[in-house]
Amino acid sequence: MLRFFALTLVCGLLAAQQSSKTARQTTAPPDEERPQDDLTFYGTVEELVTPVWVFDRNGDYVNNLRPDQFRLFDNGREQSIRSVDVSYTPISLVICIQANSHVQGLLPYVNKIGNLVAPLIIGDAGEAAVIAYDSRIRTLQDFTSDPDKITRSIKTIYPGSTSNRMVDAVIEGTRLLKTRPKTHRRIMLLVGETRDLGSEARLREALYFLQINNVVFYGVDMSRFMTTLTAPGPEGRYDNSEPASHPMPSRVAATPTTVGQTYGYNDQSMEFVPLMVEIFRDVRAIFRDNPVEAFTKGTGGSEYGFHNQGSLEKAFEAIGREVHSEYVITYTPSPATKLENGFHSISVDVPNRPDVKKVLSRPGYWAAAHQDH
Repeated sequence: MLRFFALTLVCGLLAAQQSSKTARQTTAPPDEERPQDDLTFYGTVEELVTPVWVFDRNGDYVNNLRPDQFRLFDNGREQSIRSVDVSYTPISLVICIQANSHVQGLLPYVNKIGNLVAPLIIGDAGEAAVIAYDSRIRTLQDFTSDPDKITRSIKTIYPGSTSNRMVDAVIEGTRLLKTRPKTHRRIMLLVGETRDLGSEARLREALYFLQINNVVFYGVDMSRFMTTLTAPGPEGRYDNSEPASHPMPSRVAATPTTVGQTYGYNDQSMEFVPLMVEIFRDVRAIFRDNPVEAFTKGTGGSEYGFHNQGSLEKAFEAIGREVHSEYVITYTPSPATKLENGFHSISVDVPNRPDVKKVLSRPGYWAAAHQDH
């Protein structure tokens, strides 16, 4: 009789526990399925920076334009442009490099690119910092203008754990860039896979942090095909990445023009706007498998792929050409524009120049609601 009573009691407790669990699941759906209209972002947009690229009918960069030849629109309202800087503006660069066990076959290529950073990207007046990430986020080199220190820090990167906290690394890199002078162009360059495994931060938080601190993001994607082949053990994961996460076809130079023609990165920036709004509203898990695409499109940067030493060096060369062919427009949104919460679209044009075919910029930014105290 006692044994029957104990069995009945245990079954009752298990049933109550299961009922409580079911109730919790019913009332609290996963984050990616629950609308998040009440955003937790707060802040005031005082000054915004957007990179701008101007192309002629042949797809070549148009240089030597005057500041008064540009017009900028924020949510359709023309804004007063504070300044238009050209490529000699000092650069602050953070290089984030994936350093987990899954990419150990490609890390020897990455270890050799430190000597390309100064001549191709930051120049004589720029500075760079280096972050390596797996389950840890390690700042291997704080900001320095010494090319030897940059080269040494990248050369010493070694494979670590199986985690890939890419989004957390982007947050940390943005924190570093936030400390740099506002007169510097803030750029982040991430070398790694396009997926994230194990980050605590969320994609929308990282994208908002990049945008509000005027950081332009570039991705140099490690081929998942190559990392899976060279990884120490089988991962058992189907490669369902976007086509853009793979390298360019053989014998095709990775330039902004060819990349745009192949993958449509910058050409589709305005088509990305509705998706960006969904990211910030957090309605569903958009770009969960490829946060790099969200970061590049959301900040006006570009995405390149590599699978060997030659394609990695070509990607750095292409980024260097792009960085040094851009105009940087700084403006303060008008009082009426500042009052508009939510997503703000940005567009730039160069009227009265018949040779200008296309003008590209970051697609926009999210203006956070003000918090009342």
